[in-house]
Amino acid sequence: MTGHHAGTRSNASADADGERNAPTTANTVDDALEALRAGDPVLVHDAADREGETDLIYHADSVTPDAVSRLRNDAGGLVCVAFDHETAEAFDLPFYTDEVDHPATADHELGYDERSSFSLTVNHRDTYTGITDKDRSTTIQALGAAAATPDNTAFADEFRVPGHVHLLKAAPDLLAQREGHTELGVALAEAADLSPAIVVCEMLDDETGEALSPVDARSYADRHEFCYLEGSDVLERLA
Repeated sequence: MTGHHAGTRSNASADADGERNAPTTANTVDDALEALRAGDPVLVHDAADREGETDLIYHADSVTPDAVSRLRNDAGGLVCVAFDHETAEAFDLPFYTDEVDHPATADHELGYDERSSFSLTVNHRDTYTGITDKDRSTTIQALGAAAATPDNTAFADEFRVPGHVHLLKAAPDLLAQREGHTELGVALAEAADLSPAIVVCEMLDDETGEALSPVDARSYADRHEFCYLEGSDVLERLA
């Protein structure tokens, strides 16, 4: 675990003008599926003409307290659990904008998509504040277990709202309808024969405060021997 500043160090090579070039390591969707089954994270960059962000992605079952620490320190974005649409429906989870009666939920005018995939925020009922690495790991692993048997889960008995883990609800037709990290991650989980509960967290650059560039994201993946994919790789294989 690097512990900090994922975006300020790079193993990328430099050309004669000092410009960094992308690492040459190539990963496949099969590599990503194997990594998720093994409990390792993968990095997925959606597209330059969409959010233009790389997310660090785990299967929910694999999110230990150490993994939460990596998500906080090395990624730095919002730690979310994404469900497929059917599982979210089984848990009676709404899209947040459909549930909240407030004028600020209208007219989002998102530059990257037609709607947000945000649902509710939750803590597991066995947590205390819900924000510690241990508490968030408890919540996330319980969400992964619940997604494996959604019809046998009394969601409100296990989880309370509001909480410190943000839930995301995938589009009904998954990648055929939406190409966000929610759908990309869930599609990978399903292809890996894992329950449809994926943790996604945006990788940020500590120097600029912006999204981590694909060059630096791939360099981070190379340093830690993690799999890196472009969203187009996932779409070509799984859409």
